[in-house]
Amino acid sequence: MLRETRRQRTIAGPAEVRGVGFFHGADVTIRFHPAEPDTGIVFRRADLPGRPEIPARVDAVVPTPRRTAIGRGGATVEMIEHVMAALAGLQIDNAWVELDAGECPGCDGSSHAYVAALDAAGIVEQDRMRRALVIEESISVREGDAVLAAHPAGSSGRLTLCYHLDYGGDAPIRPQSFSLGLSAESFRTELAASRTFLLEAEANALRRAGIGVRTSASDLLIFGPDGVIGNDLRYADECARHKVLDLVGDLALLGLDLHGFVVAYRTGHQTNAALARRLHQRVKAAEAAPAGPPPVPLQDDGTLDIAGIMGLLPHRYPFLLVDRVLELIPARRVVALKNVSVNEPFFRGHWPGRPVMPGVLIVEALAQAAGVLIAASVPREGKLALIASIDGVKLRRVVVPGDQLRLEVIGHRIKSNAAVVSGTARLGDAMAAEARIRFVLIDAERAGRGHPGGVVDQPGSTHRG
Repeated sequence: MLRETRRQRTIAGPAEVRGVGFFHGADVTIRFHPAEPDTGIVFRRADLPGRPEIPARVDAVVPTPRRTAIGRGGATVEMIEHVMAALAGLQIDNAWVELDAGECPGCDGSSHAYVAALDAAGIVEQDRMRRALVIEESISVREGDAVLAAHPAGSSGRLTLCYHLDYGGDAPIRPQSFSLGLSAESFRTELAASRTFLLEAEANALRRAGIGVRTSASDLLIFGPDGVIGNDLRYADECARHKVLDLVGDLALLGLDLHGFVVAYRTGHQTNAALARRLHQRVKAAEAAPAGPPPVPLQDDGTLDIAGIMGLLPHRYPFLLVDRVLELIPARRVVALKNVSVNEPFFRGHWPGRPVMPGVLIVEALAQAAGVLIAASVPREGKLALIASIDGVKLRRVVVPGDQLRLEVIGHRIKSNAAVVSGTARLGDAMAAEARIRFVLIDAERAGRGHPGGVVDQPGSTHRG
């Protein structure tokens, strides 16, 4: 699901970082400039004719060992992951990134120098909303032993990343894990300073190949048989932290925020890019889908009359138990009324001489109010909301003819395939009933054929055949 969650941001003024490229050894100056809303992050090669521009998007990724590179039209920029992590971690969405070489400065192998420069420049909000991809169904990629998965975020409503690093019991880097709920502040304090790392044997092999000849053990973390060589760890789990930093940078190539729970085991840049491509496919599918639910036929005062309710619910006499909607905030809250009349057909048998509204029908009225909320929150064409479970039911007051039930339902999670709500039914200030209800949303054709829980005669109904 695509959702607008915050305002876009850019930097208030230019920022600059100078350094040496870890792989090719060139002196590099990288400059950041403010950009208009919806620009995204765009790299510009100032050292090439025509100053070619390369948008930092997953479809521009060029497979490159040990680092993330993007390219377009013959121009490439390598080792962008620490730059992208700094921008994404600080929630900077729009910027021009100009450099005079084909590789970003390595600095100390982390994002710290970039964060310091961007913070010094200042960050400002813009008059356009930022989109987020909200993970609703789990997705994973595998490459050998490496596994990378994105799951729904649950109640956190943000991006949480967890990395499990394990190179085996004989490796000089011990097994370690790190998890972080990402925010600008947590990125600054917990992630930005974590440095890239490699084994001493790997470093020697790279130098023999002419790679990293200007990089020493003091510039990053090199692990020998007895631990870090010529340097000190900033965190006991710095390697796992840096893997999370790389994830932030690589997933930023989606070009929008990500809300979900990302778990990684022994993954690297290529696996990260594979997941980003899978997520990008979901973005394109969401963009091609209908923009949202059809308009709700609200009255001028923001209420729904019985005609509007019947336009959202399939229920009809004698089973329509919502008479008016007083308040409706899609995906969040609905307040409705049920007027209890002596003419209700169930009073003929429940009970003659002492009419009492069955508790199950009070809960049914809450479910129907929830149906209004769901119908106003997700695309509803051809969909039916069926009750999957009801928990925490409490019946506290007898409801009799002449009473008016005030039905209040809160949406805890409403998605295109499921919903969880809690509701209360009140008589004035007194609680009559409460319940927590979980729905599944299915195609209307499936409801006609029944479903694993039994045949449901009315969508949203507590009755099952």
